Amino acid sequence: MKQYIDQDKCPTYASKEKETKELINIALYILEAFGMPMDRTPRMLEKTAISFLACSDIKTLGDLKKAKDSKSNFALGTKEIIDFVNKHYGESISRGSYDYIKRHALDFLTPAEIVYPASSTKNTNDSTRGYSVNPFYAELVRSFGTKNWDKHVAIRLKDIEPLKDKLRRKRDLEKVEVKLPKGIKITLSTGKHNELQKNIIEEFLSVFGQKSEVLYLGDSTDKYLLLETEKLESLNFPKLSHEELPDIVAYSKKKNWLFLIEAVYTSGPIDELRYIQLEKLTEECTAEIIYVTAFLTRDKFRKFAKDIAWETEVWIADNPEHLIHFNGDKFFGSYKTK
Repeated sequence: MKQYIDQDKCPTYASKEKETKELINIALYILEAFGMPMDRTPRMLEKTAISFLACSDIKTLGDLKKAKDSKSNFALGTKEIIDFVNKHYGESISRGSYDYIKRHALDFLTPAEIVYPASSTKNTNDSTRGYSVNPFYAELVRSFGTKNWDKHVAIRLKDIEPLKDKLRRKRDLEKVEVKLPKGIKITLSTGKHNELQKNIIEEFLSVFGQKSEVLYLGDSTDKYLLLETEKLESLNFPKLSHEELPDIVAYSKKKNWLFLIEAVYTSGPIDELRYIQLEKLTEECTAEIIYVTAFLTRDKFRKFAKDIAWETEVWIADNPEHLIHFNGDKFFGSYKTK
C-alpha cells in the first residue's frame, strides 16, 4: 500500500503513533478507492482521513470491521469530531475550529455522499449538526481486507461518478479558452484576471498587435503556461522569474515591436516604478518595447489612472477599438477625416 502523506511535510502526522499513521493511511486508501481525489496538501489529507474515521467511530485498526453509519444511529457534530480526533488521534485542534473542519474536511466528503448530515433540519453552520457515514460506504469499510476488496469496490461503484471526476469536469467547464493569433488554442483557469488576458490576446492583439505572436503567458495555476524561450532569447530578452515578467509578452516581427502587457484587475499597472524596472530589464533587447496596461472596464481604469506611467499605452476591454496614449505630443494631431 502506498504512503499518502509525506512525514517531512506534515509534522502532525510524523508525531503520531505507528498504528495511528497506519490507520490514517488505510483511510486514505479506502477513500481513494471510493473516488476521492488525493491532490490535496498533506495536512488536508490527514484532516479528511481522521474526520472520516471519527464519523465511523473508528479508534483502532480492529474497529474497521465495526465501522458505524447512520443506521447505527451514530453521528458526531463538528465539535464532537474535534473532541474525538484530539482524544484518539493525537490532535490538539481547538473546538473553535469546528467551521474549519466542516469546510475543509466534511465538505470534501459530503459532495461524494460518503458522509452526510444526520439531520436536514438544522442550519448547515450549526456546530451541533451531526454527521454520519453513508451505510453503503460503511459496508465497504467493514469488508476492508477481504480477498479482492478493490475489485469488489470497483464493481459496487461502477454506476457512481467519482468525486474526482466531478471536480475535474467542473474545473474543465470553468476554464477560459483562449485562441492565440496563429490559431492555437490554450485554456486558462477561471477568474476575472484571466478573462482579461483572453480579451487582450483575442481583441487587443488582433487590432493593435501588428500580427504579433504571444511569447509568454502566465496563469494563476500554471505560471509558465506559455513560454517561447528560444524566441525571447533571440531578441536578447532576459531570463526573468515569473514575478518579474509582465502578464503577457508578444512580439510583432513586422514592426520589431515587443509588447509588455500588464492585465490589471486588482493591482499592478505599469506605473513609473514598474516602467523603470521593465526598461532596465530589457535594455539589451533588440526589439522596440511597447508598454501596455489593460483593464476590463473604464471604472477599473479610473481607479488606477493617476498611477499610469508616461510613454505607455492603456487599453480597456469594454472599449476595444481605442487606446489611451500617455505619450505627450507623440500622437498629437488633428482627428479630422481627410
